[in-house]
Amino acid sequence: MKKKYLLFLPFLFVQIGMASATEKMTVLLDWFVNPDHATLVIAKEKGFFKAHGLDVDLIAPADPNDPPKLVAAGKADLAISYQPQLHMQVEEGLPLKRIATLVATPLNSLVVLKDGPIKSIGDLRGKKIGYSVGGFENALLQAMLEKHGVSTDDVTLINVNFSLSPSLMSGQVDAVIGAYRNFELNQMAIEGRPGKAFFPEEQGVPSYDELIVLANSRKLDDPRLPLFLAALEDAVQYVVNHPKESWQLFIKAHKDLDDDLNRRAWADTLPRFALRPAALDEGRYRRFADFMKKEGLIKKVLPVSDYAVTLN
Repeated sequence: MKKKYLLFLPFLFVQIGMASATEKMTVLLDWFVNPDHATLVIAKEKGFFKAHGLDVDLIAPADPNDPPKLVAAGKADLAISYQPQLHMQVEEGLPLKRIATLVATPLNSLVVLKDGPIKSIGDLRGKKIGYSVGGFENALLQAMLEKHGVSTDDVTLINVNFSLSPSLMSGQVDAVIGAYRNFELNQMAIEGRPGKAFFPEEQGVPSYDELIVLANSRKLDDPRLPLFLAALEDAVQYVVNHPKESWQLFIKAHKDLDDDLNRRAWADTLPRFALRPAALDEGRYRRFADFMKKEGLIKKVLPVSDYAVTLN
């Protein structure tokens, strides 16, 4: 009996040690916390990260451009970013790879006033269009206009910074590109000036992932990554199965977001979460890379494996 006890005790010690230990992990968000990050917040608040042995810090950046750069420099574990930007960042030489998807559909849209004179994209000829960030948003707009026989030379582009819906509602511009369909449309409805959205993926632009998780491509063997992905999938399943309970957890953690706008945004974002966060559709990524090259945003189409992976 004594011999068996001595053999069993070290095993028990190891098992207890493994169950109680948690590995620290830092995730840099793309922006301040909002319903787009629901699965991350729920993974933390519901204890899914902890159940997989992780202690995850979700950090909002001072500058939204910094998270991918910090991960590339080895100063953070993961970053939340956008598929279109990933293609450009990898071409610039940043060692980054997409390992998961949070929001699996575009959120970007071209928005006009619902009761305004613009009934179709073709009506924008000679009109003013506001934007926040050049580059990708302008390429989206160009592709959408071209389908209706209009070019960016036929419109006046105005940088309205991040004042998209206010500039549209005030009449400063006739349309805005870069408006998120789950936020700006709800904001306009609350203000009593409802908007109408034209969706890029219905206007000749290949569909793409809006929010993705980036890791340093030199650190894909990090044993914490599969644990993170497993917790993330647990979280998205919980959010989809228990949306009301998830909302309560979300606002418990972020009381300042308990308002009409975020409540509406939550409901509109739910069906857009990636149900299999780690899954990768290579053909979809390749088609979007072709679009990026066609629009002059990247110089060449790289193999998908250069910037996106499925971790087993």
